[in-house]
Amino acid sequence: MSELTIRAAEPADAEQILGFITELAIYEKAEHEVVATVEDIRERLFGADASVYALMAEVAGEPVGFAVYFLNFSTWLGRHGIFLEDLYITPSARGQGHATTLLRYLAQMAVEQGYGRFEWNVLDWNAPAIGFYESLGATPQSEWIGYRLEGEALAAFAATPNR
Repeated sequence: MSELTIRAAEPADAEQILGFITELAIYEKAEHEVVATVEDIRERLFGADASVYALMAEVAGEPVGFAVYFLNFSTWLGRHGIFLEDLYITPSARGQGHATTLLRYLAQMAVEQGYGRFEWNVLDWNAPAIGFYESLGATPQSEWIGYRLEGEALAAFAATPNR
């Protein structure tokens, strides 16, 4: 197994991050949904108002993956948690423990900071990822159903006057 190095992403990584995002979207059969630009990534991850973070995973100085995460908050625990938005290891680097190492890095960060949870979502058809996550001891939260407003539905709801 090759030695994996994990580091905080930097603005110069924006193009590589967008490339990984696109690769992930292709795998998830949703490439057409990626509308972010390199400038979007640079501004949202590294700008003055950034509230999302990224890690780069490298082997021998070459990027092989990334993770994007942000802090959430549990009112019941009264503590922050980490929500993993994306985790991706490029196909040529899979099967070497890199995803586990990246997840463990984030779990250690959560423990060190006194956060109460480390959470993420997975597509219901992604059996390899589900099996992998469960092998780590993660459990599905099947009692919760995620909801989303986006695009025209978001705009229409936001524009509806309160009664």
